[in-house]
Order: sequence, then structure tokens, then C-alpha cells
Amino acid sequence: MSDLNRQKIVESVPQKGFFGHPKGLFTLFFTEFWERFSYYGMKAILVYYLYYEVSKGGLGLDQQTALAITSIYGSLVYMSGIIGGWLADRIFGTSKAVFYGGILIMFGHIALSIPGSLPMFFVSMVLIILGTGLLKPNVSTIVGELYSIKDVRRDAGFSIFYTGINAGAFLSPLIVGTVGMKYNFHLGFGLAAIGMFIGLMVFIFTKKTSLGLAGRYVTNPIAKTEKKKVFTQIVVAFIIIAILVAVAISTGLLTVQSFIGLVGILGFLIPASYFVVMYRSPKTTREERSRIIAYIPLFIASVMFWAIEEQGSTILANFADKRTQLDFAGMHISPAWFQSLNPLFIIVFAPIVGALWVKLNDRQPTIPKKFSFGLLFAGLSFLIILVPAWFGGAHALVNPLWLVLSYFIVVIGELCLSPVGLSATTKLAPAAFSAQMMSLWFLSNSAAQALNAQLVKFYTPATEMTYFGVIGVASIILSILLFVLSPKIQGYMKGIR
Repeated sequence: MSDLNRQKIVESVPQKGFFGHPKGLFTLFFTEFWERFSYYGMKAILVYYLYYEVSKGGLGLDQQTALAITSIYGSLVYMSGIIGGWLADRIFGTSKAVFYGGILIMFGHIALSIPGSLPMFFVSMVLIILGTGLLKPNVSTIVGELYSIKDVRRDAGFSIFYTGINAGAFLSPLIVGTVGMKYNFHLGFGLAAIGMFIGLMVFIFTKKTSLGLAGRYVTNPIAKTEKKKVFTQIVVAFIIIAILVAVAISTGLLTVQSFIGLVGILGFLIPASYFVVMYRSPKTTREERSRIIAYIPLFIASVMFWAIEEQGSTILANFADKRTQLDFAGMHISPAWFQSLNPLFIIVFAPIVGALWVKLNDRQPTIPKKFSFGLLFAGLSFLIILVPAWFGGAHALVNPLWLVLSYFIVVIGELCLSPVGLSATTKLAPAAFSAQMMSLWFLSNSAAQALNAQLVKFYTPATEMTYFGVIGVASIILSILLFVLSPKIQGYMKGIR
């Protein structure tokens, strides 16, 4: 997208109307609020649904397989963002991508709400994965279009948007988690579908008056003479993939374990290919290539961070279910409720951190240094878990406050890295790859969860201390390295702070 078009979009958006920010932030805030309500509500009970016995309403899978599938699910959700980014950049723009994505997500949750079997679960996976790939990276891209590149409100705006994400993520484990765990898993998934429906209604009925031209431009459209050829290639590729999958399943080559391994490879191969394609593209300027180089260490740091943070819905969810004292202070705690802690702390502290960045203005830490702080706190959050394990042993039930403290510490790291990463991605993106660059940001989460699908195999009560210790120390070492290299990385950003 040219600078002229970017300015035209900014001028079309009412620049006041939502806490001193563009009016369109209201639409995107509540669209993402309800989408995250649906996603994290589903995710709060997913791992339990997979490994709980059939007599308890679950699918009865073994625990390690359930943990790995949950990680792969998350990986594919973020991996599909490359499809959503490409479609938005080349075919129908980010606004339509958000709309189509919301519809697919809603039907995915409806499929989960129907009592069935493992095949029905995989149907829902496909729908939610494709839908989230369309919606999530593109709604964040539209947020970036509301502000000019030099608007000092930009980082604070992303922090407010991030609060909306986490408000939905906070409520859903309490509501969907309680209904799913106490009454029926499928009823909980049905509530997630209703949440996505509400989000769609918010987007449809408010976008005309609040978003202006944001989301309507196709930044790198396919030439009319090439459209038929491209669509034919997409259909042929889809048919070939469907045939290969059918043959692989019938011959026994494609199993749950082999699929987990394949996604693990793709989780790193795809983003690496993306970096190469964007860097070598003739549409990428020399200055933009320098910024792509600066983005690589940030991407690696993001993978390390999310590898720890995303285990809140797998390893720590299992820890809450199996290793935590759930009868505490005169009440019984649902293990799903712990997944509300992360967004709760973000809701409380995100405005404070956002205000701090605005107050510091030019004196605030650079983007690489903020990332290094994020990694430091992520590592510490895993080392905290070692304390009760050290004193209580591998089989004693742990006071739930230790788990609360771990979630709190990783949130401090998340506030240093995640909203800053969203904003940095929109700043460092080559003009021809704006939506796809946002997809690349989410691929760091995909790579992290693909990595986690392999790591969970090493987690047992006997290896608990080693597991948390090795991963925690690795994150801290990487944070120190990133901090030392931050001036060099900043130089490659060519004026972007």
C-alpha cells in the first residue's frame, strides 16, 4: 500500500470517539473481544475434553496425545494466518477476510457442540483453523490502518485493543469453562459459537460508520489477467491435497503421531520461507529489506516466549488438574478457571504499561529491549514452578497460589512483548506484504506450539523439575543475548522505534 493510500485511509477514519482514539477501535475491540471469547472458551476445556474418559463426556485419549493435539491445534490456527493474509493482500482485503473468518469460526464451534466422535472434532478443527487464519491477523492489520505511522497513540491503541482480546479471554474460561466442566462439554462449545455470532453482528453493524476505508484496500491485488489462472491453481492444489490425505489415511501413513511430526516441521519451514520470499521480492525496497533482517531476531524471541506462554493451556492446564490443590479457601476451583488468570492480569496491567510507554515517549526502551524483558519474565515464570516441586515432591498437591504467581510473571513478560510486537510488525512490514507480515507475526506463535507438541512428550511427574528448569533457563539466556544485541538490531530498523 502506498503512503498516499495509507494517509487517505487515516483521513477517512473518525480520529476521536473511543477513549481519545479512532472511532474504529471500538468496532475492532469488540469484534476481537467476542472472537477471543469463543476461541479461549473452547480452548479452556479442549484438553480436558480430549483426555477425560468417555463416561465423563470426553473422548478418552491418552494424556500425552491430548496435550500434543491441543498444541498442534493452536499451531495450525496461527499457521493458517498465511492463507488469510495472502487472501486479504491479493484478493478481497482485510475487512472481508474478518467477516468470512468469523462465519467459519462460528460453524466450527457449532460442529464441536454436536455430540459426536473424533471425526466430528477434526471437522471443527478445520473450520476454526481456517476461520481464525482469516480473521485474527487481518483484524490486527486494520487496527494499524487507523493510525498514521508516526502517531504517538499507536502503541497505546494496540494496548487498548489487546485489552479487548484479553477481556474476552478472561470471561470465557469462567463461563464456558464452568458450563463445560460442570455440566456438558458440548454445551460449553455451544456458548463459544454464540460468542462468535455476537462478534460478527458487532462488526457488520458498526464498520460503516467507524472504519472508513480501513480494511477495504487490496494492497497487492492480482492482475485481472491472472485471476483465472490463480484460482485454477488454488482449486487444483486443494484437490491434490485432499487426494493425498485420503490415500495417506487409507494406507496408514497419516496417523495422529505422524501428523504432529509434520506440523512440527512446517511450523518452522513456512516462516523461514516467508522471510526469504519477502526479502527477495522485487516489490521490497532496500530499506524494507533492512527492516526484515531486524525482524528475524524478534521473531525468534517471540517463538521462545510463546513456547512458554502457550503451555498455559496444555502443561499448566494439566498441572492445574492433576497437581494442584483445587479445594482452597473454602471453595472448589475448576481447573479451567486458571486460564482466566493470564487475561485478567493483562486487563489490569495493560493500560498501566501502555500509559508508561506514552509517558516515556522517546525515552522508552527500544523494541528489541522490550522483547528481551519479555523473555526474562517468561523464563522466571517457569522457574517459579520449581519451588513447590522442590519442597513438596513430584506427587504432592501444590498450593494454587504458586500457579497464580507463575501466570502473573509471564503476563508481565507478555505486556513487554506481545502488543509491542503487533505494533512493530505493522511498522516494519514491507508495503506490498502488510497483511502477510502480520500473518508472519502469528506464525511465531504457530512455531512455538509446533515445538510444544514435541516438548510435551518429555513432561511426566518424574521429569517435572528438569522440564520447567531447562526451558526457563533457556529463555533467560536468550533474553540476555537479545539485550546485548539490541543496539545492532535497532540500527537495521532504519529509524523505526
